[in-house]
Amino acid sequence: MAETGASPLPPTPPAHSPLFRAEHFVWLTARVLEQRLFAHHFLNGDADPVETALDAYRNEDGGYGHALEPDLRGPVSQPLHTGHALRVLDAIGRCGGRRVEHVCRYLTSVSTADGALPAILPGQRGYPTAPFITIVDDPPSELLATGPVVGLLHRNEVWHAWLFRATDFCWHAVESLRQSHPYEVQAAVAFLDAAPDRPRAEAAADRLGRLVRETRLAALDPEHLDTHPVSPGYAPGEHHFPHDYARTPYSLARAWFTDEEMERSLDFLAATQQQDGGWPIRWRQWAPGTALEARPMVTIEALRTLRAYGRSIG
Repeated sequence: MAETGASPLPPTPPAHSPLFRAEHFVWLTARVLEQRLFAHHFLNGDADPVETALDAYRNEDGGYGHALEPDLRGPVSQPLHTGHALRVLDAIGRCGGRRVEHVCRYLTSVSTADGALPAILPGQRGYPTAPFITIVDDPPSELLATGPVVGLLHRNEVWHAWLFRATDFCWHAVESLRQSHPYEVQAAVAFLDAAPDRPRAEAAADRLGRLVRETRLAALDPEHLDTHPVSPGYAPGEHHFPHDYARTPYSLARAWFTDEEMERSLDFLAATQQQDGGWPIRWRQWAPGTALEARPMVTIEALRTLRAYGRSIG
């Protein structure tokens, strides 16, 4: 007999639904963290086990390491790992409290002179690292690392002294963009979607959207990808699509694309689920283990995006 007050079990998805196939893939291949995240998002799983799994990547300095971002191996804390941790906490509604206060102390300790974050600190040297990631002695501030972190903290109404200069850096970086690449644009969107000054964010997003279209940073016709350029330094076929910029219909980036363009993009996303149930990664692969760890992350994001737009996943 079920205990009184127990959480109701979620309905079992159809045996051939995208969700059923993805679930099999996740249980077969994913790390514990992604297994717990999948269960939380799609199987009525509690947030506590996700937070417990995330703790394994946390260091005493308040940052995160241990290959939380698979392309950076080794134990040392890095801003990119820590940004990933904040995304997990945001996804489970736990991006606040003492844990995030400790994260902000870490961010303060590793910030550059202008109060923002570098992508990679030189302590990464000596550990396996993706060959397309550059490690320098005095890394500059980067929107790529700072924008998503600042956006998540604002989204969760976190207030910390670190945010003031970091927010100013993001505004200047976004409004100064004259050329860019897809990952930097995604970081800009992550900031703008949560920036407190909404009229300013909307104006900046409008300009950024025109830049994306003028410089062809979004593949608008998935059936003819050979006609779309790939950004310099990216892997062959490393295209970005409307759904990569507008993860939900509420993103400011949604206004950059017509309904038809977004529908084509979502059709393409749904169709690229592979036979094993997972979605592919499009960036450059450099080690078998890192690709295996990354695919469950991409799979969870694909399902969440499709669901956000009302697509049936099972």
